[in-house]
Amino acid sequence: MPTLDLEKIKKEIIDSQLWRSVFRGGVWKDTPRDRAGHIIGNVWLHLHPVKVRPRALEWLYTWGMGGISFALYLILTLTGVALMFYYRPTIGLAYRDIKDLEFAVTLGMFLRNAHRWAAQAMVVAVIAHMVRVFLTGAYKKPREFNWGIGVLLLTLTLFLSFTGYLLPWDQLAIWAVTVGTNMAGATPVLGNEGPLGSLMGMRINNDVRFTLLGGTMVGENTLLRFYVMHCVAVPLVVGILLILHFWRIRKDSFSAAPYVANEEKVDVWPHLVKREYIAAAATVIFIMIWSILQDAPLEAIANPNVTTNPSKAPWYFVGLQELLVYFDPWIAGVVMPGLIVVGLIAIPYIDTNPKGVGYYAWKERPFANTMFMLGVVMWFALIYIGYALRGPNYAWYWPWESWFLNKPAPPPTWSVFGPKGVGAYSMLIGIPLLGAVGAAWMLLPKLIQKELDGKKLMGGFLGLLALFAAVGMAMGRMNATQAGFLLFLVGASFYYGFVLPQRHIRTLDWPRYLVTMVLVTSTMSILLKMCASLAFDIKYVLTIPALSMNF
Repeated sequence: MPTLDLEKIKKEIIDSQLWRSVFRGGVWKDTPRDRAGHIIGNVWLHLHPVKVRPRALEWLYTWGMGGISFALYLILTLTGVALMFYYRPTIGLAYRDIKDLEFAVTLGMFLRNAHRWAAQAMVVAVIAHMVRVFLTGAYKKPREFNWGIGVLLLTLTLFLSFTGYLLPWDQLAIWAVTVGTNMAGATPVLGNEGPLGSLMGMRINNDVRFTLLGGTMVGENTLLRFYVMHCVAVPLVVGILLILHFWRIRKDSFSAAPYVANEEKVDVWPHLVKREYIAAAATVIFIMIWSILQDAPLEAIANPNVTTNPSKAPWYFVGLQELLVYFDPWIAGVVMPGLIVVGLIAIPYIDTNPKGVGYYAWKERPFANTMFMLGVVMWFALIYIGYALRGPNYAWYWPWESWFLNKPAPPPTWSVFGPKGVGAYSMLIGIPLLGAVGAAWMLLPKLIQKELDGKKLMGGFLGLLALFAAVGMAMGRMNATQAGFLLFLVGASFYYGFVLPQRHIRTLDWPRYLVTMVLVTSTMSILLKMCASLAFDIKYVLTIPALSMNF
């Protein structure tokens, strides 16, 4: 019985006129020249270089997150287009159409599930991709511009997911979007509740929140605007930036460093392409299986007159919502997200350390890696606190406490510096005092040229904190939990905000040093304000009602 010669059949297919009419090139000979031609002549693969270093093929180096993010974007595009055939963006029909997808449309529930979970997975994948790029120094020269594009793509990924959150028009959607868009009203100058907004004539019916919602509350216009942004405007911008991002990766070359000197590169086809296809196939299979096993959430139809308790933003914005506990909305919802985006874009221009490009090098880049990962951990810690530890009335519930337990009203808060009757001390004292403390914090790490002993500094500082906490507990002014917050949060702020900068960045030139310290102190201010609120019930450190500014 004759056996099938698979290699011969494969060769005949590849060498056929039909195949060659689609894929450019002559007779396939499986030579380095043919493999290079396969990359150059393919509409998708020509974005790759012809050869790459062996390190670029390692899963533990790339994590495959760039390709997985793009695969998820394609899944979202295909499922999103399919869902558009069955969805009408009106408050009278939107929820009914979602129900029809669940019960009446063939594979409708699967399509919605796949779209929802791919969107959630894409947020995680893009963040993981950025972490990998940072830890391998792939943002450094000549890739600074492409890093900035990546930051914008991460921002747009979050916004794309946020705009889609409203479309089911259920209770979860309307109140999550209400919480998220309320932060826009606190925008400085452009928001009616933000600093200087009243001076610019901003009101509830003409500020930036009104522009976003198409009204003064989430309603018909909001649903239509979010639908257009989600289905047309934002995907168009993301698509353009993706093309630019891929093109710059090709032009700037892959960042993977050689294992040894004079190392030979390997062909992209089939070595790298094979791995990318495996990652894409695994991504599709995972989304399919997860979409079969787990349905996307859908609550009762949206009702503006029934408020959920607690009302929370989408999980990826819950960290910002948690910051509202400690800061005014204009700081938590506008200034800090803006600083995060600007700070991330600025990193390649303020990091002058030439080491650690194309490989993992924690010891060679201790300050950059430590501060970046601290920011990532803080972001997800805030998400966890806001999502898991904030129950009804946004009260603090430990994991072992039931949300059915009625919590007593929180103790009254107070402000340290403010006008008479608001703060404990005059803001005329507080403004120069806080200014002096901030200036000292910013400048001392650089002005002290000799490297200080970090272990002795931390030991002495933690000793003073422990003594202060012990006195507070003895006087009944502080319990064990508050003392723990004090030691952990203030101790971490001192280590990351003073000890590390004094050890690693005091030799930077003044412009880069000051920009870096602004980002460092802004990050540490979150820990300090959390400590002030959780341990001492302080609402504001400084309040200036005349300008609607509270810190």
